[in-house]
Amino acid sequence: MSQNKNQDIYSTRAPEAVGPYPHAKRAGDFVYLSGVGPRKRGSPIIPGLEPFDFEIQCRACFENTRLVVEDAGLAWSSVLDVTVFLINMKRDFAAYNRIYAEFFAGQGNPNPTRTTLEIVSLPTPIAVETKVVCWTGAL
Repeated sequence: MSQNKNQDIYSTRAPEAVGPYPHAKRAGDFVYLSGVGPRKRGSPIIPGLEPFDFEIQCRACFENTRLVVEDAGLAWSSVLDVTVFLINMKRDFAAYNRIYAEFFAGQGNPNPTRTTLEIVSLPTPIAVETKVVCWTGAL
């Protein structure tokens, strides 16, 4: 991968973006991911939508996020900061918190910083979305 100062990154494995933006952008020593949801690449299917299963959506969301990180040429351990958007904090936070720990367990010290927000809705009928910042230097 080129080490340009600013570079758009498109994953060939994660779901296509739902708008005119790249999956991520490299800027200096950082890679900023666009919002990543639980959709499937090349398909209108949203895992865990019908019947609704938040845990399936949440796992798919983190798996898709990992694909974008890897397709940016980075290790999962490069994740520095995670923002997660939930549409129902009361219903979904406990499951999300448990699944988050599974995905980031063993990442080393320190684990990524994290912010979790409840929002009214997301652009597609999903219940969770991530926004991640990675550092390209050695941790």
